[in-house]
Amino acid sequence: MRAMVLDDSRTVRLIIGQILTEMGIEVIEAGNGREGLDQMRATPDLDLVLVDWNMPELNGLEFIKAVRATPAYDPVRLMMVTTETEQEQVVRALDAGANEYVMKPFTKEILVAKLSLLDVFGES
Repeated sequence: MRAMVLDDSRTVRLIIGQILTEMGIEVIEAGNGREGLDQMRATPDLDLVLVDWNMPELNGLEFIKAVRATPAYDPVRLMMVTTETEQEQVVRALDAGANEYVMKPFTKEILVAKLSLLDVFGES
C-alpha cells in the first residue's frame, strides 16, 4: 500500500505520514496540488491520497477534480483532511470525488477509523 500526503503544512505531512507509516503504509509527500499531480504521474501504483483543501497553486478541491477527470486514477482513494468544517464544503468535496472527509484537528483514532472505511488495511 502506498499513500501520498498532500498538505502545504510540513508538520501535518509529518503527523499523518507517521500514522500511515505505523500502519505499514509507504508514504510520499507533496506540498501543493500541482506537486501532488506530478507525484501521481511519477508514482503509478499510488493507492491513497490524503488531501488538504487550502493550499497554494492548486487547492485540494481542484486537485480532486483533476484526479477524477483522469480515468487511470479511478482506483485511487481520496480522503480530504482539512479545516473546512461546513457541511456544504463536505458535500462539495464528496461530489468532486473524495471518498472520505476528515476535519482538522483530528486524532489518530479518527484517522485510522476513516481509513478503515476505505478498506486500506490488509493490502500491500
